[in-house]
Amino acid sequence: MTKRQSGKEQSLPAVKDEDEASQFVDSNQVATGTKPREFWPHHTDFVLSCVGYAVGFGSIWRFPYLCYKNGGGAFLIPYIICMVVCGVPLFYMELAIAQFSGASPLALWEIFPLLKGVGWGMIVISGLVCIYYNIILTWVIYYLARSFAARVPWSTCSNWWNTCNCTETEALYFGNFTDANATDGREFAWPGNTRCNLTGPIAVNLSQTASDEFWRYNALQQSSGITDLGGIHWGLFFSLAFAWLIIFACVFKGVKSVGKVVYFTATSPYVFLFILLVRNAMLPGSWRGVKFYIKPVWSKLANLDIWHEAALQVFFSLGPAWGGLITMASFNKFKNNCYRDSIIVPAINCLTSIFGGFVIFSVIGFMAQQTNKEVEDVVAKGPGLVFVVYPEAIAQMPLAPLWAVLFFLMLITIGVDSQFGMFETMTSSFIDEFPNQLRKYKTPFVAAMCLLEFLLGLPLVTRGGIYLFTIFDWFIGTFALCIIALLEIIAIFYIYGIRRFLNDIESMLGHRPGYFWVAMWCCVTPLALVLILVSIAVNFTNPVLENYKFPPGSLVFGWLLGSISVAVIPIVAAYRIYKVGKGSFLERVRFLMKPTPNWGPQQSCVSTGPEAVKMLPA
Repeated sequence: MTKRQSGKEQSLPAVKDEDEASQFVDSNQVATGTKPREFWPHHTDFVLSCVGYAVGFGSIWRFPYLCYKNGGGAFLIPYIICMVVCGVPLFYMELAIAQFSGASPLALWEIFPLLKGVGWGMIVISGLVCIYYNIILTWVIYYLARSFAARVPWSTCSNWWNTCNCTETEALYFGNFTDANATDGREFAWPGNTRCNLTGPIAVNLSQTASDEFWRYNALQQSSGITDLGGIHWGLFFSLAFAWLIIFACVFKGVKSVGKVVYFTATSPYVFLFILLVRNAMLPGSWRGVKFYIKPVWSKLANLDIWHEAALQVFFSLGPAWGGLITMASFNKFKNNCYRDSIIVPAINCLTSIFGGFVIFSVIGFMAQQTNKEVEDVVAKGPGLVFVVYPEAIAQMPLAPLWAVLFFLMLITIGVDSQFGMFETMTSSFIDEFPNQLRKYKTPFVAAMCLLEFLLGLPLVTRGGIYLFTIFDWFIGTFALCIIALLEIIAIFYIYGIRRFLNDIESMLGHRPGYFWVAMWCCVTPLALVLILVSIAVNFTNPVLENYKFPPGSLVFGWLLGSISVAVIPIVAAYRIYKVGKGSFLERVRFLMKPTPNWGPQQSCVSTGPEAVKMLPA
C-alpha cells in the first residue's frame, strides 16, 4: 500500500496525542535497520529554532540602514504590507507542506518529481550562503576576542596597523595646538603613531577613524583588490575554525541538540539588546538617532524603490525558499498547529527588526552628537555599521570592553542559529535522500560537511577575502530565491492542486484555510514574486565596495555562483526525464508531474489499523 493514492481514502492512526503519534515509525525503516526520523522534543524547540533562523545579522544591520535610506518610519508601511502579502503566505505554505510530508527539501519533491531540482537548488543556496555567512561570524569572534583588554584596540591610533591618516573621535591636539577647551568632537591625527611626522591636523578628506583602520588593516588586513588575495589572515583562520566548531556542537545530534541550544541562542539576543538599548538611551544625543529612525518621510512612499527594498527585506529575513523552514517543519509532529506558528514567528521577526533599529539608531545619534555631524552622515551600510560605527561608539563609553563583549556576544547568538538552520538543511536533505548509507553515521557525516565548508571558506579569510565576500553576498540568493519560491507555488497550487493542499492542511489542523489564504497563494503572492523579479532585473547594478571597481572576471564568477542554484533545476529535470526510460517525451513529462507513490503524510501517521482515522480524499 502506498503512502498516498490519488482519489482514494487513506488511513491515519487513531492516536490519543502527539507524543503517541511520534512513536510510529516506517515499517521499511525497521526492516532495513535504518534509524527512524527524529521529531522536535517540544513545540517550543521548533518555534525558537524558527525565530533564531529568521532573526539574523540582517535584522541588526540591513533593516536599520533600509529605514534610514527609505524614509525612516515610512518604510514600515511597505515592509508590513509586503510581510502580509508575500512573506507570511510563503512561510505558512512551507511549514504546512513540510509538516504534512515529514520530508526535507529533497524528499519533499515526491510531490512533483519533475521539479526535484528545486530541492537541489535550495541545498546549493544554503551551502553557498553557509560559506560566507560564517565569515561574518568569524569577524564577530575575532572582535570578541580582541575586546578582552583594558582598552578596546580600535579606540586609539598608536598601534602597528594605523596609518598617518588615523584620527580619534575626540578633541585630541598636538604640536602648538593647546586649546584645552576644544571638546567639540573634531578629529585630529594621533601624534603617538611613530610613522607620522605631521605637525598639524589631518585634512578631513584624508582622515580615517581609529575603528575604521582597525577594521581595514587589522581585522581584514585588506589588500588592494580581488586579484591580490595575499596570504591567510591567521587570526581569522582560527576564528573561522572556532565558528565551525560551534556549528558542529550545535547540530551534530540533529534536532535533539539544536532544540537545546536554541533556548539560549534564540532568547539571549533579546536580553543583550535590551541591556544595550538601556545603555544607549543614556548617551548624549541618542534621541537624535531615534527621532531620525521613527520620523516618517511620506514622500518616499511614491518611490517604487522603497517597495522593492521592503519586499526583498521580508523575503530574505523570513527565509522562504532557502530550505531551512522546510527542514525545521519536517521534524514537527503531524498535528502541530503550523498556522499559529506561521503568524507568531513572522510577527516576532518583524518586531525584532524594529527593536534592533532603536538599539542601533540610538548609538548613531550619540555618534552624530560626538562628531558634530548629521545623523545621515554617520550611518553606514552592511558590515561597516556593525564593525566600524558601533565599535567606534563603544570606544567612547565608560567600561568600553564590557559593552564590546556584550555587543559581540549578542551578534554571535543572533548569527549562530541562522547558520545552523541553513547547515541543517544540507545535512538533513542528504541524510533523508540516502538514509541507509548516512542516517546511522550522522555525526561523522556532519563533521565531514563542517570540514568541507571550512575549507571552502578559507579564501574568504585571506587579505583579499572581503572582495570575495562582497561577490558572494551580491550574487547569491537574489533572483534565484524568487525563482525557487515561484516554482514552489506553481508546483503546489497549480499542479498538485490547491484543493489537495487545503485537504492536507485540514487533516493536520482540523480546519481548512480561508479564502484569504487561497487568494494570497494563488494570485497575490505569485504576482508579488514576479514583480520582485522584474524589479531585481531592472535595478540590478554591479557589486560595490567603497570606490573599488570589480574586474570583469570577478563579475563572471559572481554570476556563475548566483546561477548554480537555478541551473541545477533544468539539469535534474532532464536527468529524471531520461531515467523514466519509456514513453514519449510528453508522456514522461506528464508522468513526472504527478506525485509518486511515496508522497503523502509523514510516516508517523500511516496506519491500517481498524481504529484508523480516515483521511480526506485528494
